[in-house]
Formats: sequence, C-alpha cells, structure tokens
Amino acid sequence: MPGLNGLGVQEALALRGIDRPIIFLTGVGTVPAGVEAMKAGAIDFLTKPVDKSELLSAIKSAEERDKTQRHGEARRKIVLQKVAKLTHREREVLGLIVAGQLNKNIATDLGVHEKTVKVHRGRIHKKMGVRSVAELVWMTLGISL
Repeated sequence: MPGLNGLGVQEALALRGIDRPIIFLTGVGTVPAGVEAMKAGAIDFLTKPVDKSELLSAIKSAEERDKTQRHGEARRKIVLQKVAKLTHREREVLGLIVAGQLNKNIATDLGVHEKTVKVHRGRIHKKMGVRSVAELVWMTLGISL
C-alpha cells in the first residue's frame, strides 16, 4: 500500500468512527507491530505464508464480532430514538429510575409530588415500550442519559 501501511489504515478508520474488525495479513510482521495492531482492536495478526485454516478461523471470528457489533449498534440506535421522544422531565425521571431511586425520592429530588412522578413513569414506560423497571434498565444499559 503506497504511502500508508496497515496500522495507518487501521488508525484512519478509527479516526473516522469506522469500527469494524480488522485482520492483519503481512509478509514482514514484527512483534511490536502485532502488539500495536491488537491493542488498537485487530482481530488477528497473521504472517505470510498463512495456514488456510488459521485464516478462515480469523475471518469467522471477525464476521461474528462484526455481527455482534452491528446488532448492538442497531439496538442502541433504537433506544436513543425512543429516549429522544421523551420530554426533558421524563428523561430526568428516567435517569433517576435507572439509578434505582424510588418514586418518593425522585419526587423530593425534583420538587414535585409523588403522583406526578408516577404519571411520568407511566408515560416513560409507554414511550419506551416496556412493562417493567427491569426491562427499562436493561434497555437503557450502555447509553448515556
């Protein structure tokens, strides 16, 4: 690759927010380059000539990781779209629910009546499409409220 090596391509992809599994296949691999590639998220660092089964195993691993990442990204996008439909106050209440606060404590923290918190919780459950607090917590894990 004229002007850019594999590590440079990996870094350029990362800077652009492209997070896909990478397998390095090199004719002159060094231990430091392999360590750097793996630390940056490479699936594998193979040196030519490469064993066919080793390459196929690395490809299968990359495909599985990519599938898992894409599924997670799609799930996160759906949750963020649902959260975007909440009012500012509902997002505040959601954050406190996920933090494990009881209605009474949420009401005190927000300076509202407990009944108001219950109304917000009902709306949150409806907009988020959940039936329980546990489901709500699981849904919102990994996103920043």
